Amino acid sequence: MRNKQVFVSYKLESNETSDFKYCPSCGAECAETEEGGRRRSACLKCGFIHYKNPAPAVSVLIVKEDQVLLGKRAEGAFQAGMWCLPCGFIEFDEDFLTAARREVREETGLTVKIQSILSVMSNYLAVNLHTLVVVLLARAIDGELRPGDDVAAVEWFPLAGPLPEMAFEADAHIIERYRQTRTNGAPVDADFA
Repeated sequence: MRNKQVFVSYKLESNETSDFKYCPSCGAECAETEEGGRRRSACLKCGFIHYKNPAPAVSVLIVKEDQVLLGKRAEGAFQAGMWCLPCGFIEFDEDFLTAARREVREETGLTVKIQSILSVMSNYLAVNLHTLVVVLLARAIDGELRPGDDVAAVEWFPLAGPLPEMAFEADAHIIERYRQTRTNGAPVDADFA
């Protein structure tokens, strides 16, 4: 299976304008400018430039025997009603391994041991939602399986499938790639895993 690390869910425009109307630093009105070959919002008063960056996130492949744990996205969540690996955004004060353990605990009730980094992926999900996702392999070590946070249900599914309707193409890819290769991935910092 070919490794894939960039997933595009809509017609991506390479030179999108920023959406800041007012400066988050001083409150003055922003104007569109060109900087670095891109259109960006810039503050006319203090010079702040809005660099639109992807949101850092984690996704966790939890494997038990020949099964993978998936969560059904709750009403109000992006891609509600579809299934995905436990995942979420990295908070400013978190490293990616701590964020992964937190997201798994919030969404599944389980405590996990992070085993390795499987991949890093860019997801262009919507005009206002681009993510850079660190995909991790983990095993459950404690806890009681129960849905929480923005997940309405959690279930184990056979790695060989069939899988339910997946919210993210990247998740289906990583599950299939793991099933075919059983890759160990890259080591993680044991002090945080």
